[in-house]
Amino acid sequence: MKTFSKFALAALLPLAMQAASAADWYPSAYGPNDEIGAANLLTPDVVKQAVGLVKTGKTYPLAVPVDKNLPAFRHRSFRLYNVQVGQQAGKSLGPNKFTFNDELVNAWTGVGTQLNGIGHIGIDNLYYNGNKAADFVTVDGVTKLGVEKVPPMVTRGVVLDMAAYYNKAIVPGGTEFSVADIQAVLKKQGLTLRKGDVVLFNTGWLELIGKDNKQFLEVEPGIGMEAAQWLADQGIVAFGGDTWASEVYPNPHGQDEFPVNQYMLAKRGIYNLELIDSRALVHDKVWEFLFVLGQPLYVGSTQVNINPVAIH
Repeated sequence: MKTFSKFALAALLPLAMQAASAADWYPSAYGPNDEIGAANLLTPDVVKQAVGLVKTGKTYPLAVPVDKNLPAFRHRSFRLYNVQVGQQAGKSLGPNKFTFNDELVNAWTGVGTQLNGIGHIGIDNLYYNGNKAADFVTVDGVTKLGVEKVPPMVTRGVVLDMAAYYNKAIVPGGTEFSVADIQAVLKKQGLTLRKGDVVLFNTGWLELIGKDNKQFLEVEPGIGMEAAQWLADQGIVAFGGDTWASEVYPNPHGQDEFPVNQYMLAKRGIYNLELIDSRALVHDKVWEFLFVLGQPLYVGSTQVNINPVAIH
């Protein structure tokens, strides 16, 4: 029998710990072949309960308008071109002088209000449910975990007014929301989280767009890891709000890049909804509502522009 010195065992221990660390978040609780994560919680009963929240029939669009000037994460951009095909120099088509406008968009799907799917964020090239990038990521898109797999999100939405909680028109960048903070706002607004909820945070951050785009992108307030773990344990389907990453940035506890997104998407299968405009909801003090999202089914994309709707 081969024996190992205590030094050799010590050298092997970190590798064993890494393996154990990886194995503790996959396979998913929804099964080893699951591709939709927390969207499994969107049962018919959840939908029926959410529909019961509609009292007035008032609708609220939750997206921000998108154009070439909208600030976006690092390398991303958006450019729309209007092309009047066959109508150059004032020409028209047919005896009835038919004319039309067509638009061509050259853009990243992660500009503006967006759904970040669970295939969007990984941990060292390992994604939700233990999927390895080498097995499903291609130049033509992902063959697993794409947004086309995500069912319509029809559920209860709640918005937490963090700006009012901190008594600030705009919550300062770098402010980390703790579990105690979130619980205090829930209590103040008379809310209790339920399984299947979409949880959105209002921070006032959208007010910076066009006024201080530099600050808008360099920092932001949001939840930290403690709050992310607590929210995930409540059984939510998605988290997000009026910032571009939906977590405190930069990370106040070290050099890790977007650890909350890694945890929520890769480990827990919970979706991220970015740049949600909840200002009208907050103005009307509508804290809970029917949340409806049917995203574009871009096959192979891990994120997509959206305009979800709140109905009160």
